[in-house]
Amino acid sequence: MTRRSLLATAVASPLALAAKKVPVGLELFSVRNELKADLMGTVKRVAQMGYESVEFFSPYAEWSVEQAKEMRKLMDDLKIKCLSTHNGARSLAAENLGKTMELNRILGSKQVVMASAGRVQGLDGWKKVADVLNEAGAKLKSAGMRAGFHNHQTEFKPIDGTMPMEVLAKNTDKNVVLQLDVGTCIEAGVDPVAWIKKNPGRIGSMHCKEWSSKGKGYKVLMGEGDAKWKELFKAAESVGGIELYLVEQEGADIPPFEAAEACLKTFRKLRG
Repeated sequence: MTRRSLLATAVASPLALAAKKVPVGLELFSVRNELKADLMGTVKRVAQMGYESVEFFSPYAEWSVEQAKEMRKLMDDLKIKCLSTHNGARSLAAENLGKTMELNRILGSKQVVMASAGRVQGLDGWKKVADVLNEAGAKLKSAGMRAGFHNHQTEFKPIDGTMPMEVLAKNTDKNVVLQLDVGTCIEAGVDPVAWIKKNPGRIGSMHCKEWSSKGKGYKVLMGEGDAKWKELFKAAESVGGIELYLVEQEGADIPPFEAAEACLKTFRKLRG
């Protein structure tokens, strides 16, 4: 390799990463109390911060079609999107999937993510969870959406030598998103960068949640913990198939809105 080609490669790599436009949203659990007190006002405040998307979590499943349409109108006016939703297992069950699809269609969501599988017994139980995701995914695909699964620590803790997340990755259709929660992955002792590389094209969205091994756990802002964000962004965009970043902050020494805004500034600084 010549000196000129070496310099060109060094310059092209960060430029290529910067050129890949991946929207950044806020997982609204980060401002859950504010959302409960003032739904519309909270979404407006988040849009004003500069977030490009929001991820509604399970209470949205109780909305009527009219409420969902009202929210969509607000988001359109604010020029902010909802590209994914965070759901209880019930929302992806066959008997409830019709309503879930309708609400997500109105909101404009493309990823319907199972936030928790509930109580699961053994590896065979996790295979059944994979079956539910595949069945939901097949129906969602017809509406231009994908099913997904969001990890917590539990899914990265081995059962008889195998992690439940490995079972889900192996037994779900390639179209099912493995939404990576960075903080819980790190706390469980698993390298999130290695997990992304092991599952190319599957990491359709990522919760940018920090975790610190120095006593504060999740109560730190993005960039103050153990996550290697630049390596994570590079892996997610070059290998993982990332379509959406979602900031999540579970508690800090400053109010939630301030924490969400500070994390967004750090995200942009680290991501470029």
